[in-house]
Amino acid sequence: MKIVNEFPREVRIEEHLWIHLSDGTRLAARLWRPEDALDQPVPAILEYIPYRKRDSTRPRDDLMHHYFAGHGYACLRVDLRGSGDSEGVLKDEYLQQELDDGVEVIEWISEQPWCTGDVGMIGISWGGFNGLQIAAMRPAALKAVVSTCSTDDRYADDVHHMGGCLLGDNLSWASTMFAYNSLPPDPDLVGDDWRRMWFERLEGSGLWLEQWLRHQRRDDYWKHGSVCEDWSAIQCPVMAVSGWADGYSNAVFRLLANLQVPRLGLVGPWSHKYPHQGVPGPAIGFLQECLRWWDHWLKGKDTGIMDEPMLRAWMQDSVPPTTYYDERPGRWVGERDWPSPEVTRQAWTLAYPGTLETEDVEVPQRTMTLLSPLSVGLFAGKWCSYAATPDLPHDQREEDGGAMVFTTAPLEEPLEMLGSGVVELDLSVDKPVAMVAVRLSDVAEDDKATRITYGLLNLTHRDSSESPQPLEPGRSYRVRVKFNDIAQHFPAGHRIRLSLSTSYWPLAWPAPEPARLRVHTGASRLVLPVRPPRDAEDARIGFPEPEGGPASTEAEQITGQAHEWRVIRDLALDRSTLEVVNDQGRVLLRELELETQRKALEWYSYLTDEYNSTRGETLWERGFRRGEWQVRTVTRTVLKSTSSDFLLHAELDAFEGERRVFSRNWDVRIPRDLV
Repeated sequence: MKIVNEFPREVRIEEHLWIHLSDGTRLAARLWRPEDALDQPVPAILEYIPYRKRDSTRPRDDLMHHYFAGHGYACLRVDLRGSGDSEGVLKDEYLQQELDDGVEVIEWISEQPWCTGDVGMIGISWGGFNGLQIAAMRPAALKAVVSTCSTDDRYADDVHHMGGCLLGDNLSWASTMFAYNSLPPDPDLVGDDWRRMWFERLEGSGLWLEQWLRHQRRDDYWKHGSVCEDWSAIQCPVMAVSGWADGYSNAVFRLLANLQVPRLGLVGPWSHKYPHQGVPGPAIGFLQECLRWWDHWLKGKDTGIMDEPMLRAWMQDSVPPTTYYDERPGRWVGERDWPSPEVTRQAWTLAYPGTLETEDVEVPQRTMTLLSPLSVGLFAGKWCSYAATPDLPHDQREEDGGAMVFTTAPLEEPLEMLGSGVVELDLSVDKPVAMVAVRLSDVAEDDKATRITYGLLNLTHRDSSESPQPLEPGRSYRVRVKFNDIAQHFPAGHRIRLSLSTSYWPLAWPAPEPARLRVHTGASRLVLPVRPPRDAEDARIGFPEPEGGPASTEAEQITGQAHEWRVIRDLALDRSTLEVVNDQGRVLLRELELETQRKALEWYSYLTDEYNSTRGETLWERGFRRGEWQVRTVTRTVLKSTSSDFLLHAELDAFEGERRVFSRNWDVRIPRDLV
């Protein structure tokens, strides 16, 4: 990335300012603006998230907001109520209080003397979510949104559930926020009140995982904040952005298809990161692209941004399987509209004993059965790749031994898909609650299998996630399992493989008991969205190299880092464990004289093939030190289950120096609800 130090407008940085809300609460903000903005007011750009502007997101914030400010914008990074240096307590994601606060913040920004009155919102993940949610509330000053790695549907397509299945990332993400919510503000900014604010958070934030587990179907809890409930509520332009290694790429396609405002979609090869920092690469000049967007919608300039295809996506080339990629080879492709009339559906029939046949081949009906071992899923990677190394899926041959597999003959011609495929299955099961995982792989000529996309379905949610119904053992059902959207090139000579399994642990929590799946071949089929190449049009799509603004403080790595994924098979005990280590070590932010510490450990295990032995455990340690001031928190969460209940245990300990000053434990039993 090229760091830019000279800009059209000289930048002034205000490290800390307070935004006073109507109920008396103060939110903490950091501001970048042109030095002369009081004489020549500028539009504003807001990023509104809970991830600690003072330290955690500081390097990322400098890259983006200094860059925008240098090109004539006032940029604010605001900590949500109860997070970072803001007052109050953060009690859950996307509460109405958060959104109401956001509307007030936008109004406050629009009234500042350095602002023209026009505001845009940008955000990744949480900030992408609330950008859409606040847009749906229609604050008058909000004129455009850039929403990155977000969703329109908090139940169907978020970190909590997929296809009605409970995701392992639900525990992982809850643990991340459990740790964040335990942290104090910085005394250098809030003064002697820091300890009172800290204890207010420790006592009041609560155990979010308990709340989430009490809502196992698509009820009003998840509908709140899901902008898909009323697409017409959003009346300002939206740029939706994601990456194929991210968990939120599907939302880009739904937003393009359903919003009724000017909109653009951008999907690259990246994980859960802004595209100018995108890995796997290639990263792009995303901030330059955003400037084209902001200049068009906030300054009224004709930048040509709306002349681009509605959807620009990275068509991935075939690659060998590995858990990490520095770069994903491919090319940019574009679609003027989405859904695209250029994308057609091609179907293959599932045939006994394990082939995919084109529809011109007559396939007799046969029955194939499957009961997968719990080991299927140990090489699946994360639902959402945050680092793209080493949390991507490994060679699928490791998984296919416990799956029902259907494979095409070698392709005579290359095939490219763009969008979402689907598997239509005629099936029956022998238990009232069961799941099916479907995987699509690119099988090379050396037989290595790279997972391209996948989907999950809790079969009790086959007709509705609002009103799931138990299965009648032995009865035949026709179900559709959707794959995540993808753009993928399959070379001639390669084969396409569909794999089915009845478990996918620990990516998804298994059913209450083993369930045998019976699939009726001949009546079941795979349908993929096939896109013919349009080389001349696609060749016109490109992006500059990434740029960013300068850092405001030097970050010195004091101790080493580690990011490791280990699959441990203890054959003596017949116990299998996925161990995840993410230790960012100690970092000194030199100009702030602030030392930070962040370490997360996760374990997901099972014993033999006992469904009620599945166990997830997380352990987080966060800390800060400046001179005599030293604080540290340790959070631990354990989730287990029986055939009827989830068993949740959690611990929170906070320390000043070596003295423990706060401690609380939780033990909760929550009934399973057809999960």
